[in-house]
Amino acid sequence: MNETMTDPAQLLTTLGLIIVAMPVLLVAMFFGAFLINRHPGEQKISFCIQFAIGVSLLAAASAAATMLWHRVAQHPIELGDWVITPHYHLKFEFVLDLLSLSYVTLTLVLCAVIGAFSTRYLHRERGYERFFVLFALFLLGMVTTSLSDTVETLFAGWEMVGLSSVLLIAFFQERPSPPRNGLRVWIVYRVCDVALMLAAILMHEINGAGDFDHLVGNSAWPAHDPLLIGPHFTLLGVLFVIAAAGKSALVPFCGWLPRAMEGPTPSSAVFYGALSVHLGAFLLLRVSPVLDSSIWLQIAVVVLGVTTSAFAYLSGRVQSDIKSALAFASLTQVGIIIAEIGLGFRYLALLHLLGHACLRTLQFLRAPSLLHDHHQLENAIGSRPHEEGVMWEQKLPPATQRWLYRFALERGYLDSILEKGIARPFVRLFRGLDALETKWAKWLDGEPQAEKAPRNLQ
Repeated sequence: MNETMTDPAQLLTTLGLIIVAMPVLLVAMFFGAFLINRHPGEQKISFCIQFAIGVSLLAAASAAATMLWHRVAQHPIELGDWVITPHYHLKFEFVLDLLSLSYVTLTLVLCAVIGAFSTRYLHRERGYERFFVLFALFLLGMVTTSLSDTVETLFAGWEMVGLSSVLLIAFFQERPSPPRNGLRVWIVYRVCDVALMLAAILMHEINGAGDFDHLVGNSAWPAHDPLLIGPHFTLLGVLFVIAAAGKSALVPFCGWLPRAMEGPTPSSAVFYGALSVHLGAFLLLRVSPVLDSSIWLQIAVVVLGVTTSAFAYLSGRVQSDIKSALAFASLTQVGIIIAEIGLGFRYLALLHLLGHACLRTLQFLRAPSLLHDHHQLENAIGSRPHEEGVMWEQKLPPATQRWLYRFALERGYLDSILEKGIARPFVRLFRGLDALETKWAKWLDGEPQAEKAPRNLQ
């Protein structure tokens, strides 16, 4: 009896480690080739990408089938205790459950599709090897985040996804715009990373560890024990919502999403159309019991999702390029998913997330050829196809229509508000502190201070 009970657990542990091990080997191989100055050909890179993703996907499917067959709701995979003190406990742990297996399967399927597409799309591109190194790092970050069962594990994958995403936004380094936009996205990511780090610290203060089980109990997702009582859980939920808002480009962090379109089309499809933009929703699904600790927090999440969806719809209507229009269309659906999470529809939000990610990936990959087909249609009919306006827009007064158009064209003035109201005061503060530090260092070194010129009293 004991052997039959331990065999599924051992099998699931092995399969879970295989899911993570293949992206780790892929990253190690690419970075090793870079360190020894080896340049594998395009065919070898394509084979390695497809082989690693294929093995991980097969392991994920086998794990899901095993859990269904043996009726296992969740299975933790511990990687050992890294730090143990009387007041601090750090360990890395993965979990196999409905949420983690669904999202990791989605990640592997879409990355396999994007990998096959990219080997042809980036054929003979100067940064071919660099793209797939960052692609492998992104894959490892997504797999780590999807399977994480502790906030430390999630944060490690969260950082790998953010770093690879920003570097791929700045992929075309010879142009002035991509590095600048990558820097702006990196600044927004820093904000959500700080919020996630503060949430991790608060989790350790509450429970002495960063395990999600200490928050939601031992029940499998989405069930949880009613243990979350007190204002500290509301604060924890607020920090998680801020982290999710920055990662998923929710209001007021919407400005970085259209700037992310500077990267290659494959990265735009898999990152900002399908996977990376949904990480905030995935985080809220994972910690959804924390949201249940306060009705006001649930209302705030719903308002945030609806506001983001409405803003993205208006902004997407006035975009002149297809990638930006698709980006705002993705954000519209992400806002609805966030609202569903706030309303407590966990299964609906998960199904919505999976379906939307697949659809948006197809649209991003189809966009270049779709433009070509559209131009051929215009040449065939001799004019542009007539577009019917939306009925509710036609019923608005002309002044309101013009205001909405300007509001959408300026993207809700969020960029100017964040730049003038938040960024500039911080820049001035840091410049003042830098000048003060310079004066203090010169005084310690004994350098003479520059005398002020006397005022002319005349």
